[in-house]
Amino acid sequence: MTSLITDPKSFLTDLFQTAVAAADPMKVVAPHLPSKPDGRLLVIGAGKASARMAEAVEAHYGPCEGFVITRYGYGRDCEGIEIVEASHPVPDQAGLNATMTLLERVRDLSADDVVVALISGGGSALLCAPADGLTLEDKIDLNARLLASGAPIGDMNVLRKFVSSVKGGKLAAACHPARLITLLISDVPGDDPALIASGPTVGAKHSAQEAVALLDRWIPDAPDHWRNAVAAGSVVAPDDPSLARAETYTIAAPSGSLAIAAEQARSAGITVQMLGDNLEGEARDLAAEHATRALEIQHTLTAQDAPVLLMSGGECTVTRRGDGSGGPNAEYTLAAAVALNGAPGIHVLACDTDGVDGAAEIAGAYAGPQTLSKGADAVAALAINDAHGLFQSIGDSIVTGPTLTNVNDFRAILIQPQPDGIED
Repeated sequence: MTSLITDPKSFLTDLFQTAVAAADPMKVVAPHLPSKPDGRLLVIGAGKASARMAEAVEAHYGPCEGFVITRYGYGRDCEGIEIVEASHPVPDQAGLNATMTLLERVRDLSADDVVVALISGGGSALLCAPADGLTLEDKIDLNARLLASGAPIGDMNVLRKFVSSVKGGKLAAACHPARLITLLISDVPGDDPALIASGPTVGAKHSAQEAVALLDRWIPDAPDHWRNAVAAGSVVAPDDPSLARAETYTIAAPSGSLAIAAEQARSAGITVQMLGDNLEGEARDLAAEHATRALEIQHTLTAQDAPVLLMSGGECTVTRRGDGSGGPNAEYTLAAAVALNGAPGIHVLACDTDGVDGAAEIAGAYAGPQTLSKGADAVAALAINDAHGLFQSIGDSIVTGPTLTNVNDFRAILIQPQPDGIED
């Protein structure tokens, strides 16, 4: 008989922590840095991982001139690089002020200067410079409505480029004629550099017509002045002369973190099935699909078979139906628990690698065979998007605090073979 995992929650949590550690900027930044230039070096950045990235730059080069924006609670102490914190996922005045300061820092650069841009997920909200015709209040309202709409991250970030004066390659254009080296930590399915943090330093091929169509799809009752601003918006094309000296490198991505966690699982005797590192869709729908697959697999296992682990990454979305507290990872876990209906031997964990699931200071949640019998009404909680509330009430929330990186969601379902008459 194959040995079972005796503490599935700890096992899955350890795999998640391994995935997070694999994307630690202290490990992935230095190998991609060029030799320190003789002239001026300016470090800029925005995102939930960007302060830790700045810390890694200074660990490699020593104190540097620079300015980086990160989420509240994600700051680091750097010797030369100034770190400013602002709001995420909805922008605020601190983010607007910081973005204006960053744009001042890159003004009047010369061709002899080198700029290193440290960009990571979260930069879309943290880099806040409304396009003409829009205010900060417009950006706050638009972001909040997009987050509640169920729009995939790719659609959101395309639209964000057209309501911003800094995204869609505009920050890169502002750095011209300096040499610009962008280091990216990807949090978007497919790892498209133009979508990470809405591509502030990467050229884009999108059209205003495409952006207007996205606005009409996801916020059909948007105010007229929003629609007018999007229609008048623009991006910097990839072949624009202002981007001629811009280089872009993706230094960490979901696929790498999942691969390292999968290898750890295999070393424990687990059979791993990778479902993909770029899965998208409604969290509850994806959970139901994965739960069905888990049940099918368990029905084929014998007591002599190794446990099976279904792993996936990407970014689920939640269409708000109620006023509960819940992000996509917790909702995925809750929906899976409902679909599994207490099936013995199947355990689920889903967490965001940045430590924040949706807007909550909770990474995600764990569910096992006993979840539905712990007293809370899972079906009712799912109906009002209150997954965080439910898992907090039964002690199965996963809380990490700021992880200082961000390579999107980590999802794992452990399927243990069940000897006759034994349930775990």
